[in-house]
Order: sequence, then C-alpha cells, then structure tokens
Amino acid sequence: MKFTLSWLKDHLETDATLAEIVERLTSIGLEVEHVDDKAALKPFVIAKVLTAEKHPDADKLRVLTVDIGNGGAPVQVVCGAPNARAGLIGAFAAPGTYVPGIDVTLSVGKIRGVESHGMMCSERELEISDEHNGIIDLPADAPVGTSFAAYAHLDDPVIEINLTPNRPDATGVHGIARDLAASGLGTLKTAPIESVPGKGACPVEVIIEAPELCHTFALRLVRGVKNGPSPKWMQQRLIAIGLRPINALVDMTNYITFDRGRPLHVFDAKKVAGNLVVRRAKAGEEVLALDGRTYRLTPAMCIIADDNGVESIAGVMGGEHSGCDETTTDVLIEAAVWEPLNIARTGRSLGIVTDARYRNERGIDPAFNRPGIELATRMVMELCGGQPSEVFTAGRTEIKRKVVSFPLAEVKRLTGLDVPRAESLDILKRLGFEPKDDGKAVVDVTVPSWRPDVDGKADLVEEVMRIHGVDEIHPRPLAGHDAVNGKILTTLQVRSRAAKRALAVRGMMEAVTWSFIPARHAELFGGGQPALKLANPIAADMSDMRPSLLPGLIAAAQRNADRGYGDVALFEVSGTYESDTPKGQRRVAAGVRRGTAGLTGAGRHWDGNAAPVGVFDAKADAIAALEACGAPVDRLQIEPGAPDWYHPGRSGLIKLGPKVVLGHFGEFHPKTLEALDVAGPLCGFEVYVDAIPEPKAKPTKTKPRLDLSAFQAVKRDFAFVVDRTVEAGALSKAAAAADRKLVTGVNVFDVFQGAALGPDKKSIAIEVSIQPLERTLTDEDFEALAKKIVDNVAKQTGGVLRA
Repeated sequence: MKFTLSWLKDHLETDATLAEIVERLTSIGLEVEHVDDKAALKPFVIAKVLTAEKHPDADKLRVLTVDIGNGGAPVQVVCGAPNARAGLIGAFAAPGTYVPGIDVTLSVGKIRGVESHGMMCSERELEISDEHNGIIDLPADAPVGTSFAAYAHLDDPVIEINLTPNRPDATGVHGIARDLAASGLGTLKTAPIESVPGKGACPVEVIIEAPELCHTFALRLVRGVKNGPSPKWMQQRLIAIGLRPINALVDMTNYITFDRGRPLHVFDAKKVAGNLVVRRAKAGEEVLALDGRTYRLTPAMCIIADDNGVESIAGVMGGEHSGCDETTTDVLIEAAVWEPLNIARTGRSLGIVTDARYRNERGIDPAFNRPGIELATRMVMELCGGQPSEVFTAGRTEIKRKVVSFPLAEVKRLTGLDVPRAESLDILKRLGFEPKDDGKAVVDVTVPSWRPDVDGKADLVEEVMRIHGVDEIHPRPLAGHDAVNGKILTTLQVRSRAAKRALAVRGMMEAVTWSFIPARHAELFGGGQPALKLANPIAADMSDMRPSLLPGLIAAAQRNADRGYGDVALFEVSGTYESDTPKGQRRVAAGVRRGTAGLTGAGRHWDGNAAPVGVFDAKADAIAALEACGAPVDRLQIEPGAPDWYHPGRSGLIKLGPKVVLGHFGEFHPKTLEALDVAGPLCGFEVYVDAIPEPKAKPTKTKPRLDLSAFQAVKRDFAFVVDRTVEAGALSKAAAAADRKLVTGVNVFDVFQGAALGPDKKSIAIEVSIQPLERTLTDEDFEALAKKIVDNVAKQTGGVLRA
C-alpha cells in the first residue's frame, strides 16, 4: 500500500514530521517497508534558455546558453529537443546529477566536438510521464534558480507500508489516517459525504442471481459527461504510487480505491445492453478484459453480464467492451460488496492481480458502499460534468455489526501490559469501536463495519496493545522453577527432539516436507477424506492434508536421485492428519532409505558393493526412534499386518500389547512406487511418538543403585524344531519367559529348513544368556533351567528340542 505525505494530510490534521509518521506507523502495526523522500529530484532546478544556436556539425542539435539562476555565467548545453528555443524555461540537470528516467549520472562531455555542461530534461527523464518529444516547457513566471521538484509538487514523499491480510481497513489512506489519529498523532478529518441528488430513476437495473457471491450492489447513471485527462494533482498522486493515468473516469475510480479502500468500476452506459445480471459464469464463457487478455471462465466465478454477454469479472477486472474512453458521454458507476473468498479464488485461478481484487478479497466496508458511490458521483461531476440519476440498489441493505465480549483483564493476561480500564476503552473508541461501559469486568464491544477481522476478545486485546505501545512491553526473564532441573518442555517436545537426535546419529538427514500433498498420494496412504481437502490450496497438486509423512519423504528421495544422489537417507518428525479434529492430528517420526544408504554407509567399496537397503534397515531405524522416545523396546511385538503401501512379505507392525500400535516399517510395495513415479530400492518406517505410553511416575528422581553380579555369565545353545509358521520372535520370548531373573538375553543365530526335519518344519537355534545373581549355578541348576526353557517353548510354540 503506497501513498504520499500530502495525500495522508488530506485526512489527518497533524504537525508531525515524516520521520515521526514513519516511526508511528510501524509501531502501531502498519510496518513501513520503504520511504521515498524524493531526494533524487532535489538537484534539478528551473533554468531559462538564453540563446539557442544551430550546432556547427549536426542539423538536429542546438547549442544552448542556459541561465540556471545562481548568479554565475550562463551554462553551455547541447540539446536535441525539437522545442529547444531562446526564452524557454525548463528543468536543468547539472553534471554529477543522476537522471532516473535514463538511469545515467551526467558528466561534462563533448557532443560532435562541442562541450555540454548538463542537460535540459524531458518529463520522461524525470519519470513524470511518458512524454519525451521535447524538453519540459514551463510558464514564463516559473522562478528561475529554484527547485523544480518543489515548483512542480514532485517533492511529496511516498510511503509504502506492508499490510497483513487481516487489515482491509488500512487499504485506504483514510483508514491509515484513522489509526494514526487514534495513536495520538493528529486529528482525523471526518467531513461527511453528502448525497448527490439524482434526477429520475437509473434506467439500468441490477438482478442478483448469485446472492451468495454478491451481498449488495449499487448502480448510478451520469449523463452528459465529458471524459478527458484527469487533473494534474490527481495524475501526480497516481504516478507517485505506481499507477498510469488513463482518463478522468478511470483515474477517479483508481483514486477512490486508494483514498478510501473502496474499489469502483465504471461502464460506458451506451455499450451496455439491457439490465446487468450478477451471476455465476457458464462453463466455457470468455471475456476480453481491460488488460487486453481473454479469460476463460468457470461456474465457480462471479461475473456481471448484460444482454451482450460477460461485461466484467466481478470484483477483479472489468471487460474491454464496456470500458470508458474519450468518447464516453454516459457512464454507469458501480459499487458492490462481493464475497471475499470467491474473489480470492477467482483471481488466483485466472492469475489476475489488481488493486480491486486486493481489497475485495480482504473484505471491504459494507457501510461505505452507498457513501462510496455518492463520493464517486460528486467527483465525476467535478471532473467531467454531467447529470446523475437516482441510485439503484440491489441485495442486502441492512448491516449486521458484530458484538464481542471483552474481559478487560485479558489485556494484562495476554500481553503483560497494565493498561487502565479507561485507557483501554478510550483506545477502542478512537479506533471506531463502541464499548458499552456499564462498570462490569466484561464489556460488550460493537465492532465497526470496516473491521471484519475482529472476531474475539484476543483481537480487541491486540488493538489496545498496538495503540498503547508494543514497546511498552518490557522483557522479563522466565520464572524460575522451585526444583533443580524442573521440567520445561512437554513430553511430546522431549520425545520429538530425542527422536531427531537418534535418527541423525544413524546417518539420516532431516527433511522438512509440505503438510499438504496431491490427492492421489493422500488416497494411496490412507487419506483423501473430504474433510482433509484444502479450501484454498496454494497449488493444484497440494490439495490434501497429508495422512502420512512417507509420501513427502519418498518424493524428496527421488528428487535427490534425479540429481545424482541416489543413496540417501531422510527423516522427518512432524504432524500427520487422520481427520479434521484435534484427536486426528498425530506426532510422527518417519524415515526412508534409498539405494545403498545403510547404517554403515553407502556406495561402492574395495571389499565389494554395499547391499541395497531392506526391511531390516527400516526396522532398526524404527526401533531406534522408539527407544529414544522412551518406549519399552524389550516388550515390543513385531507382527505382520503393515499397511498396504508396504511389501506384504517384507514389512511389519510394531505393537505394545494387543491394542497399542506404535508404528510400522518395511520395503515399499512395487505398486506404491509405481503410483508415486519413483524407482530404486526403498524402505521406510513410521512410528507414532504420541502413542507411546507415559512412563510411570517414580517416587524420586534419584537414579537407582547399580547392582552388578559377581558371578560369571554363561551361555547355552538350544535348537528347536517348530512349524514353518512359527515366528522366531515368539520362540525367543518363550525362552526368555522361562526364568526372567536368570535369563538376560536370547539371540537367534540359525534357521534351517530341510527334508530331514519333515514337511512344513524348520529349525530355529537360539543362544540363551544366563546371569547368576546369588551364587554360582551347579549342573543341576542348569539342567533345571534348561528343562524350564524347553517346556515353556513347547507350551507356547509347540517346538521340540532338536535331536
């Protein structure tokens, strides 16, 4: 949002300097991005051409002697302008001056053998307009030797602020002045906008067929206008903020758009056939817009049409057919209130960025719709003459204003500022709010129509805070904890950090992927529900909230492979979305490995090529992440039944007990990789950080005593014949459960299948670690323990000791 200092002072009575205004704007939340103080135009002075002689070696050049008004000798200048003549008064640039229109810093030079000490400038060279057919020709009473910028009113500083999307009221200079006045930097000029009496009814009516897209529509005809250039002061202001003057009617709408934040549109009434209809576009309809481009419309877009067809893309851009030009004599002025979300979608779909869209998609003041058309009518009559009709209004005319309950104590609680009650309410009043002060702790506040962004008490706290002064919030140290090493982070934060460290230690690199993915990817990984589709996606292929971290990580791994980095291991700890409720959001740690990116490294080696990654790499990563988060890994169960995106024979489900699922891992199914358009050995895992049970509270934080056994540990081997369907993990658990005090570990070291064992049988050999605690075990003790192990394995798995 750009505006000039003089423009601001049209609405704000203030003696504040430019520096004070800039500082105050930033302090109240209207951050100033850039200030052009017009210093670049200060070196240009008004000068008078004394003589103009033909150049001795060039027919189109003249040698001028110029009086620059400094009391010194005239300056010699070589000039090629056709209007250069003796007696002309114009703008002079001395050597060393930077000329913005040609991006050149002048120096003394020779042109065809004749020295030139500066130049007489055209309007384009000073970026006043596009005119460059001759040098600037000023009136005879222009004061020679004075600043040209001051004389031509080009020394008006331009301020540019960076607006956040929630401040539609500050898209007009009047709204900005209101905020500055509320902050104590002057008085807001609030001259009432008087109605312009009309003669006769407006001959063109408006029919709203899509009331959900257009809330209200005002239209007025002005007959007998004479369109032409807008006044110089208006052109200068529009040029200063980066707009190109076109004609009085169009410039007027642009001026009010920036002056009041009220977009308008003007139709050439003689080019409009019949009544205007506000409706949804028909599939395939097209319109030639004012930017010279033809746009194909969809039924999701709102348009203004007449008997000829589409005349305007509602709230975004007008059509070329009914645009106003120098031949316009009758003009229809339109002011409407559109549905902001639809304007944003339409503009984004068509790729159109206009000042009207910028304001309409943020929500304009509905109460200013009628005053806006009255202001436009008065300005049209002042600039172009004409006789107005009465105003035709369609749609809703009543304006419902929100009432927000405001507990005054919230200011202190949310900001730490101790603002007196009277000051808080006075700030809101100065901003246009209407608090109903009945002495109670909670005050009902009526929100002004120009603040659609204010919905709750926190918004009112923000208003009080920014006007009272954010700089009044003094930094304070965090409150100390009573206990040493008191807990600061939440359990989920601690687990997330621990999981990241554990996976990074395993040689994986952290990635940050998008929280939204293509719909087909979401459906592939169990998502795609309507509730998880974005209402306003930033791109067509980012339409759904992700149900899993794996699609983004797999895509990232493939992008690395496409660029020559095929052996890559990536992880991410972030949120996934199973529904649109708080319970449907989960904290997940996930990772993928590609190519040969195993734990010990990747790529080729003199001792042989590294093996491709597989299911056991993913399993080890998953267990490591769970262990870092505090999961009891010694009690985890690995079962089949992983999701469909994994290979059914090379994947597993990680559970704690029969019901608690902590994650899954495996190699990805070939169909999954094909659907994602990726290739290569790929495995991955996902573990649910928030599903790990909280550890039981301990009576003390002191670490338990370390008790080490003084007796020698012993290892014994067993081989059992079991059915092929029996899992090695089940057999290991059965052996360990035989005596939980003495058996400290079970390790599978051999699996054998052969005809000697019989059909559908296999042999599993385990190594059992035994640690005596109280005494050295005798042979009888070992025999008794071995019998317990054999009996327990037989009972739980049906296995028999192999002969």
